[in-house]
Amino acid sequence: MADEMNNWRESGTRTTGMKRGRRVAWLLILTADVGLLAWGAMAALAPERLPGPGSAPILTAGYEGFTKGSWQELAATSPMTAAYIVLLFRLYGAYIVAFGLLAIAVTATAFRRGDGWAWWALLVGNTIAFGAAMTYDWIVGAIGPFELSEYLGIAVVYGALAITAPFFGRDG
Repeated sequence: MADEMNNWRESGTRTTGMKRGRRVAWLLILTADVGLLAWGAMAALAPERLPGPGSAPILTAGYEGFTKGSWQELAATSPMTAAYIVLLFRLYGAYIVAFGLLAIAVTATAFRRGDGWAWWALLVGNTIAFGAAMTYDWIVGAIGPFELSEYLGIAVVYGALAITAPFFGRDG
């Protein structure tokens, strides 16, 4: 009887700790994905106002970093090419918004509840979404203080997922 009571107490303490870990984790992931959604909304709606390195707009900094040419010169000599690049960047922002909304919904419902599939969905989805943004920054050579928030965001997500990892036999 005493052993059963000790097991129950230990189990109750462990469950409380796991619930606390999940509560912290879902709030951390939610915060990171809200930040990513805000970035995507800015990219989709106002890419010319989305700051990049040196306070230049990220699209301008990205184009100039990749081509070593001037965005102003491109816009003056080939306005439709510049418009097409802006359109593609806006579309990329819209995809990030779509991911952000889905990630927020999964985080606030299934992950918060402890559904195992949600853990995996957030791992894969955030890796792709944050990874794509970081890869763009590296390829075009446009990494500034704002872009470093992507590294912080994915680190927060990975940390939160680590404390709730389903394969460690814990429920986080």
